[in-house]
Amino acid sequence: MKISGASALMRSLVNQGVDIIFGYPGGAIMPAYDALYHNRKHIKHILVRHEQGAAHAAEGYARLSGKVGVCLATSGPGATNLVTGIADAMMDSVPIVCITGQVASHLVGTDAFQEADVIGITTPITKWNCQVTKPEEIPYIIAKAFYIASSGRPGPVLIDITKNAQTEVFDYKPVKKVSLDSYKPNKHISLAHIKKAAKLINSAHRPLLLVGHGIHISHAYKELLTFVNKTGIPIASTLHGLSSIPANHKSYVGLLGMHGKYGANVLTNQADVIIAIGMRFDDRVTGRVADYARQAKIIHIDIDEAEIDKIIKTTLSIVGDGRQVLERLIPFVKKNSFDDWLSEFRRYDEIEYEKVTRKELTPSNGSILMAQVIDILSNLTKGKAVVVADVGQHQMVAARYYNFDRENSFITSGGLGTMGFALPASIGAKFGSLGRDVIAIIGDGSFQMTIQELATIAQEKLAIKVIILNNNYLGMVRQWQELFFDKRYSFVDLQNPDFVAVAKGFHIEAEKVSHKHALADGLKRLLSKNGPYLLEVIVEKEENVFPMVPSGAACDEVVLE
Repeated sequence: MKISGASALMRSLVNQGVDIIFGYPGGAIMPAYDALYHNRKHIKHILVRHEQGAAHAAEGYARLSGKVGVCLATSGPGATNLVTGIADAMMDSVPIVCITGQVASHLVGTDAFQEADVIGITTPITKWNCQVTKPEEIPYIIAKAFYIASSGRPGPVLIDITKNAQTEVFDYKPVKKVSLDSYKPNKHISLAHIKKAAKLINSAHRPLLLVGHGIHISHAYKELLTFVNKTGIPIASTLHGLSSIPANHKSYVGLLGMHGKYGANVLTNQADVIIAIGMRFDDRVTGRVADYARQAKIIHIDIDEAEIDKIIKTTLSIVGDGRQVLERLIPFVKKNSFDDWLSEFRRYDEIEYEKVTRKELTPSNGSILMAQVIDILSNLTKGKAVVVADVGQHQMVAARYYNFDRENSFITSGGLGTMGFALPASIGAKFGSLGRDVIAIIGDGSFQMTIQELATIAQEKLAIKVIILNNNYLGMVRQWQELFFDKRYSFVDLQNPDFVAVAKGFHIEAEKVSHKHALADGLKRLLSKNGPYLLEVIVEKEENVFPMVPSGAACDEVVLE
């Protein structure tokens, strides 16, 4: 059967189970969009308002659905606008396939109109990329792209397709699966290392379990819960590990890192055995590496061998999928409890409550603090909503005060820290899990980075709830300038638009809350609406987020005020 490369592209995507694409058309990708028009019964296309939004939406979709997210853009500026989202997906191990158009093969390298070397640009920020110049390459390349993106440690793949490869015809033969001799992501899990790890765990007196994004990627929720219930080991979470285990679990001791729990950070440096699963010892977790857990024996479990001993020297490593490793480890660990050790975490919780939490939830003046918003939201949703947080103070407060009761419920930009992530990512998240409430928590600065995606939400009639925590500042930068730059507030004061009027201009219902007594009712209205809704909350202008591990400090050098 002779068909065009563009038609082969669409058939190949359908063969990979793709039923939704986030994109923006343009000249060099127009043949693919024409083929998409003829395949619209099989593939739904979501027209974003900026290509960066397409990449973030694909991320949100992948994170919630467990499938590969797909985005589509044209050449030149269309392709370069994807770059931030691609880098974000690379840092956070999110499987997306980005397809870009390119000028015709004979024009490549001539600085033709809307030509950019997207392969060169994206090589450092993709798991794999490839330029297609002939239509017959498309079926195999697409199958290979999805395999690489979704296997092993997931990540972004970019396929750049020249315009002639889209228009020329060839004898189409479908390719659904590929096998690559040079790429073997499924590592053999060493039984000897499993037994050695169990021996270390069984002999520990003050063990601590640290979980990261790998728990979500491997869908290891059941195995994690079984392991924790059997061993009784205290469990702490990285930012991406949040919602791996219910927040009210008796062994859960909270968030790690720069704005994590007081006890979880301090007692990391008192544990005798640390078991790290699916996390990479990011600098935001370790603090000053030279003083990180020097007293502990470290067991590091990760699917990516390159992460082992990269930052923290391990006593024992197990390379493999988190769920599969836990399955093999559980039979060898003994039933145990660590009540006295857990009680030490609770004592630190009491100190944190008196110095931080109580003041944030019950301020003496009439202003609204960010913690109050998240606390009420958590109670109203019973911890079961999908929270998509942007980057900044509001992100840390959402992570600290939303009590997640359901797995895979927190989506944010971690490694890259991309402002503007949440609004488009919430679009993908909503399509990735249509039956769940999706709530975007965004700061006033971050919101204006991708504000145009309100149009996408309105056009698709998505029941996404947007909460803007507005302090008229770039809050996290201002906090650092206050604490470390003698209050020299250098270009962080924002003159914001009327966000309610802007939302209504996009045909989205909206309201503003500026008084504490109106907050709960405003949040109830937000949650009760069938369609999209925006709630702007005016919060304390110069509020700081504590606890805090200052940059360059050890993880136990926590500042509470």
